[in-house]
Amino acid sequence: MGPLTGIKVVDLTTMVSGPVATMMLADQGAEVIKVEALQGEQMRHIGPPHNGVNSAYFSCNRGKQSLALDLKSEEGQAILMKLATEADVFVQNFRPGAIDRMGFAEEKLRKINEKLIFVSISGFGEEGPYSAARVYDPVIQALSGATDIQADRQTGRPQMFRIIIADKVMSLTAAQAISSALFHREKTGEGQHIRLSMLEAMLAFFWPEGMAGLTYAEQEFDARKIQGVMDLIYETEDRHITAGAVSDKEWKGMCRAIGREELIDDERFKTSAARFFNADERKRITAEEIKKWKSADILKRLEAEDVPCALLLNRDEILTHDQITSNESVLRINFPGFGEVRQARPAARFDKTPAEVRAPAPKLGEHTRKILADLGYDQSAQDTLIDDQTVIALD
Repeated sequence: MGPLTGIKVVDLTTMVSGPVATMMLADQGAEVIKVEALQGEQMRHIGPPHNGVNSAYFSCNRGKQSLALDLKSEEGQAILMKLATEADVFVQNFRPGAIDRMGFAEEKLRKINEKLIFVSISGFGEEGPYSAARVYDPVIQALSGATDIQADRQTGRPQMFRIIIADKVMSLTAAQAISSALFHREKTGEGQHIRLSMLEAMLAFFWPEGMAGLTYAEQEFDARKIQGVMDLIYETEDRHITAGAVSDKEWKGMCRAIGREELIDDERFKTSAARFFNADERKRITAEEIKKWKSADILKRLEAEDVPCALLLNRDEILTHDQITSNESVLRINFPGFGEVRQARPAARFDKTPAEVRAPAPKLGEHTRKILADLGYDQSAQDTLIDDQTVIALD
C-alpha cells in the first residue's frame, strides 16, 4: 500500500512533462487512468517497440491503466465526465485554452466534483506572447538560460543539456504540487486548480546558483565568469574522474593527495574565497597533477583524505557499480511479454507505505473494458462503444 493508495488520477497528459509526474503518483499507489486518443499519444510512436511498447513510453507510463477514447464524440465526452466525477486529480498538459474548447474546463468539472484537484501544465503559462505557442524541451532550455549555463567554457558557444531536462524538472514540480494540494484538501476539504509552466519550473530550478549573479539587484555580476568552478572533470592516465574541494579541510586533503602540500599555505588558495576567485588557476594545477596518476590510484588517495571524488561512469557501467548495486537503485523486474525490465527505483523510500514499480506501461486500450465496467457499462454497452469506435479495447 503506497502513500497515495485510494487516490484516483485521470491523466490526459502526453509526451514527458505530465506523464512522468503521474507515473510517480502511480509508483506511490495512486490509480492512474491514462486517457489517450484512439491512435495513441505521440510518445507511443517514438522508438522501436518491445511487446508493443517502446522503452521511453514504458518509463514515462509504468503502472498506469490505458483508456483509448474519442473525445470528439458525445459518448466519449460522457465517459470522461464520469471519470472526472470519481477522480481526485485531473491532469492535462494541452496548450492554454485547449481543455476549455474540448468541453472540460475546470469550472465545468468543479460543478460535478467540487473537491477535484485540477492540474494544468503548459510550456509558458497562460499569459504573455508565448502562451499559445507550441513547445518542446529545447525551446524552454533556450528561454530559461540553460544554454548560457551550459555554454562551452572556451568558445562561449551556447549548448543544451543532452537530456530533456525541462520536461523532467516540470514532472518533479508537478508531482510535488499535486501532493501538496491533496494534503491541503485532506485538511480543509477544498479542491483547487494548480497551474504550472515548464519555463517557471526551470527558472526556479536554476536560480539558487545558476542565477546567483541576478539575486541582489545592487550587486549584480556576470555568473558566466565563475560558472567553470563546477566543471570538475579531470583526466587521469586511463580515465576521467571528478574531485572537488570546497572546505579548507577538503582542500588540504586534496593537496596531500596530489602531492602538492605547499599549496595549502599558498595565498591564492588559502581560503574558500581565495580559491573561488582563483578557480581557473587552482583547477589548472589540480588537473596537471591528477593527470599523472591512474584513476584507481588517485581515487584511493583522495578517498583516504576524505575528498569528494568519483570515477566518471559510462551509462552501461551504472548497472554494475558497487554503490548502485548495494542499494538496488536500479530494479530488475520480470514482466510477462517484456522479460527483464530495468527501471530506476522510486527515489523516495517510505518505510511504512513503500513506493514501487507496480506494473508495466499499458498497451493502447489495454484496460478499456475494465475501466468501462467500473463506470457501470455492461458488456453490451461496451461492445457498442467499441463497434462505434468511441473506444478501442485490447481484447
